[in-house]
Amino acid sequence: MNVLENFKNLFLDVWSTGISGVNITEIAIALIIFIFFLFLRGIFAKFVIKRLEKFVSKSTNKFDNSLVSSMEGPSKFFPIVLGFFIATNYLTIDGMGYLFLDKVNRSLVTILIFFTFHQAIGPLSVLIKSVGDLLSRDLIDWIIKAIKVLIIILGAAAVLEIWGIKIGPVIAGLGLFGVAVALGAQDLFKNLISGILVLVERRFKVGDWIFVDGVIEGTVKSIGFRSTVVRRFDKSLATIPNFQFAEKAVINNTQITNRRISWVIGLEYRTTADQLTIIKKEILNYIQLSEDFAKSDDTLLSVKIDQFAASSIDIKLICFTNTTHYKEWLNVKDKLAFEIKKIVEKNKASFAFPSTSIYVEKNS
Repeated sequence: MNVLENFKNLFLDVWSTGISGVNITEIAIALIIFIFFLFLRGIFAKFVIKRLEKFVSKSTNKFDNSLVSSMEGPSKFFPIVLGFFIATNYLTIDGMGYLFLDKVNRSLVTILIFFTFHQAIGPLSVLIKSVGDLLSRDLIDWIIKAIKVLIIILGAAAVLEIWGIKIGPVIAGLGLFGVAVALGAQDLFKNLISGILVLVERRFKVGDWIFVDGVIEGTVKSIGFRSTVVRRFDKSLATIPNFQFAEKAVINNTQITNRRISWVIGLEYRTTADQLTIIKKEILNYIQLSEDFAKSDDTLLSVKIDQFAASSIDIKLICFTNTTHYKEWLNVKDKLAFEIKKIVEKNKASFAFPSTSIYVEKNS
């Protein structure tokens, strides 16, 4: 019986002493409080978001709706921070244990604050959409990403300061290492700066059809810090370093206002001057009367004799279509080719082809 009595006393003593002087009852209650708030976070987040959505639904501003959606994460994290704070404050703990828990609580609150800022930055892209004439959509996305990274760095620095880790000496110690890395990563920084220049100068954006001679032709899928992803017309993806777009001429086919048709129509030398005049006039009339072609003072339209070639009299045709769509442009070209064929045949002329005449001189 003495053994059981001694075990009982030992058990009660351990239970009352607990961990660092905190009895097991307090620890158990603190855990229950924290677990309660842990399960409460989903309900709390849904309640807060629903109320905010109901409030902002009265506004036509898209920024409000985007901001509310971005607050779902912080609203789920808030009950965890609050629950841990209440649970630890319930414990009667002194000394080093108190200081440790105080630092943990401060760290969690700091993380909550910077997490909220981080999530709130995203909707700013909606708010600054009004500066779209000054900044491209892709450049705005870059700025948002850079601000988010900066917030993460500042938040990490603030948490380290709470735990007594000074970031100043750490940054100074990394200075020499940073120089070495910079020397070995010159291409990385060159591509980064080139990417920024591409966005600032608006050379192209996501979705544009670009052509860089000797490098790539295709549709831009994404513009990154180091490289740009382009989908070629064979549907393959190509990742191109950004410096290629800064050092070489970039032709943005998406930005064209009209597509050009430039042909040389070769007619036989037996074509008379009257036939040439009529053929030129009828081709010009067809283009001028057709809605497929652009007609303005700024748009060239020319049907002129170009040269007397080796086997033909060449008519130079230059015109521009209204459409910029590639397939529609092909259809317009097709119709024009048939019409020119009809005009030439109607005027009893013929297209020339390369030929050589051989004259044999007879000796008397």
